[in-house]
Amino acid sequence: MTGPNPQLDAIFAALADPTRRAILGMLLEDDMSVTDVAAPFEMSLAAISKHLAVLAGAGLIRQERRGRIIWCKLEPESLRSASVWMQGFGQFDPVDLDDFERFLQSELDRTETTDRG
Repeated sequence: MTGPNPQLDAIFAALADPTRRAILGMLLEDDMSVTDVAAPFEMSLAAISKHLAVLAGAGLIRQERRGRIIWCKLEPESLRSASVWMQGFGQFDPVDLDDFERFLQSELDRTETTDRG
């Protein structure tokens, strides 16, 4: 048994939320400004900023200021530690980013369908 791993805890906590998974799916396509990330969600910019802070804290995204705009960029390599940890159980394959993209897109599609229904 291994000791505590705060970074791994932060990654799994960040991935546990459907809004954050949807955001990651959006960022698979391209870098986005915070306001563009917030656009499809029916929540305040402050609430989206909190989700982005969790993702950034887990190392799943990086935020950078370009002029007055804050841009968000996916950091796919940060999923490596979670993938390696899951592989330790011998039942999981390495994270395939194409599969991960399809999963995130399906979550985003499901969330949009639920929001409309």
